[in-house]
Amino acid sequence: MSMLSSVFASRGKVRSLVSLSRRLSTNQPGSGDGSHLPPVEDSASLPDHEPPSAPTRRPRKNPRGRSVLLFPGQGSQFVGMGKALLRYPNVKEMFSVAQKVLGYDLLSLCLEGPEAELQKTVHCQPAVFVTSLAAVERLHSENPAATESCVAAAGFSVGEFAALVFSGAMDFAEALYAVKVRAEAMQAASEVVPSGMLSVIGKPQAQYKQACLQAKEHCKSLGVEEPVCSVANYLFPDGRVIAGHQEALDFLQQNSRSLQFKRTKPLPVSGAFHTELMASATEPLRQVLKQVEVRRPEIAVYSNVDGKRYMNESHVCRQLVKQLVSPVKWEQTLHEIYERTQGVNFPDTYELGPGKQLGATLQMCNRKAFKTYSNVKVIDFGD
Repeated sequence: MSMLSSVFASRGKVRSLVSLSRRLSTNQPGSGDGSHLPPVEDSASLPDHEPPSAPTRRPRKNPRGRSVLLFPGQGSQFVGMGKALLRYPNVKEMFSVAQKVLGYDLLSLCLEGPEAELQKTVHCQPAVFVTSLAAVERLHSENPAATESCVAAAGFSVGEFAALVFSGAMDFAEALYAVKVRAEAMQAASEVVPSGMLSVIGKPQAQYKQACLQAKEHCKSLGVEEPVCSVANYLFPDGRVIAGHQEALDFLQQNSRSLQFKRTKPLPVSGAFHTELMASATEPLRQVLKQVEVRRPEIAVYSNVDGKRYMNESHVCRQLVKQLVSPVKWEQTLHEIYERTQGVNFPDTYELGPGKQLGATLQMCNRKAFKTYSNVKVIDFGD
């Protein structure tokens, strides 16, 4: 396990955002020693609930001035991403560590492509992960209060690893190694049978589970054994991604009108992620998570599996493995983070990484929360 040994040797070399900004935001008077959950007033999801009675409870802080960080997933990548980040502290070192962990020049791939290589699962997951954490360095340099006042984080699919690194639950190099193993296992799983993912926007009366059942029956009529077709991502009201055998997705596209789908669009990915077709990828990820150090997150981090907060180290490891074969409940996660009573302010939200897809889903789920959203650019106009 020489590769993992070199990863352990890299531990602590990236003096990141994480160590600095998390200390500043958690080690405040009255916040305890960090071994407990963040105080209720720091929770982005429950600012309107009465905290349980406690003798030494700080006054609840106004959510305005608090922040939530969102980290994108696979599919957001593009050639050139990261160019605007290289002038910020630690970023070049992060890509240098990445080259050691991955065994290839990730920075060159991000900046110059070729696009076909960047799009591959084995490359784009590490690329999005590193670029997203590099974007945190930009945010911390330009607006340190945004990282220091962060009360919650969530990531879409592989973005969860970036959220966990920011939260102090994992070290950068070790998390990247886990992402590498995850990406390789998912790529291998996707090559077993022709499969994919289909973005669907449905009419209010669309029945997604029923549509998937019909698609599976169609697959059986074609001789496909144990066909898979299920909702892989819950994005926003009437917005879903359905994944499974290619024959099932073809059926859904051909019958979209009768299924009450307004729009369908195949996604440029190699397999049916977040379905049972990824079952063979779970064991490699489970094993690597046993070898890396995982700690309890220092802020609220929300799991894709059920939209709920991670509670402890073992919960993190269990949910990350389960996430591979479970739908990403992003819409439910946003509701959990931003639910509040009328009149209570929303926190500032930052999307860190390539693209603005998570901002678009936030706008569809919660227009009021979207008013204080911004994305941290990974490429500047003119680059």
